[in-house]
Amino acid sequence: MKHAASRQLYAYWEERRGKRAAPERAEIEPGAIRQVLSDAFILALDGGAGHPFRLAGTRVCALFGRELKNEPFIGLWAAASQPTIADLVSILDSEQVGTVAAATAQNAHGEPIDLELLLLPLSSTRPSLARTIGILAPLTIPQWLGSVPLGPLSVGSRRHIGASLERRILPRFMATRRGQLTVHEGGRL
Repeated sequence: MKHAASRQLYAYWEERRGKRAAPERAEIEPGAIRQVLSDAFILALDGGAGHPFRLAGTRVCALFGRELKNEPFIGLWAAASQPTIADLVSILDSEQVGTVAAATAQNAHGEPIDLELLLLPLSSTRPSLARTIGILAPLTIPQWLGSVPLGPLSVGSRRHIGASLERRILPRFMATRRGQLTVHEGGRL
């Protein structure tokens, strides 16, 4: 993660989740993450509605020149990126796996901006209350921020993060003791 806000929110999320796949939505205290709130948002996990914003920080809203509450998150993305973003949110919801991704956009004057997207799952016992918390932050803050809105976002490189991913991947790659040979099942070359 390149952005300090992403690292800070991820560290807090990790602390709150403990050994579970994700923390409960009610366990997130805004005061504990006040330094990142302007870059943070919460989405409702409702694919039919495009995963609408429940809350959006002031800097996130300033990027687009408007209040984002109840606006579909998927709608902020270019048509070519919308299926990828929908897949990322679906994986987040079904597998409780977070994502960190690069994003790019241009403002109305054609000036480019690089951003970082962080999506982290929040547990809920009721599907209608399913949420994700995230960060959408510019890697450098342009002078025009808040005065010239961004156009559609494009998703770039991405990777999954989180406890359930660690449980699935790490055991296969655990180091063995020095001097021992490990044989992995596989096909012939």
